Amino acid sequence: MRLMNLQAPWQQEAVIQQSQRLWYSFQHWTGRSLLETQGTAVELAQQMFEAPFVLISHGTEPDPIFNYANRQASALWELPWEQFTQMPSRLAAEPLRQEERDRLLAETAAKGFVSNFSAIRISSTGKRFQIENAVIWNVVDEKNQPHGQAAAFWNYKFID
Repeated sequence: MRLMNLQAPWQQEAVIQQSQRLWYSFQHWTGRSLLETQGTAVELAQQMFEAPFVLISHGTEPDPIFNYANRQASALWELPWEQFTQMPSRLAAEPLRQEERDRLLAETAAKGFVSNFSAIRISSTGKRFQIENAVIWNVVDEKNQPHGQAAAFWNYKFID
């Protein structure tokens, strides 16, 4: 039997580290702060997890798996942390939107970040929503080693 980690996601060491990478790399690429914050690494992780915007990231696997989803993302995609962070990120977009998604990820890989993009995504229960004015960026650490890609957005609307 697998024991469940009873800590809030933001209290886990890997999530604390990923939160720092997300915050650092957003500022690295855009010159802006993802979240105005001060405090310890744990406090940063908690604030990002509880942020009033959607924040997600995936790793560098050939078929990237989500490795971060804040509370807003989990609610929007209707998935608990444990399921969200085991899902290939391609499943967040409808099959018909895969080409658009692949182009966007390739453009981000080449440029470092892309801002003001809009896209249609789908929740785990099939609800479609339009993301507006999102930012996607390459996640790097302080040594500029790649750790995947992330996206943040503040505006979305359900469609259909």
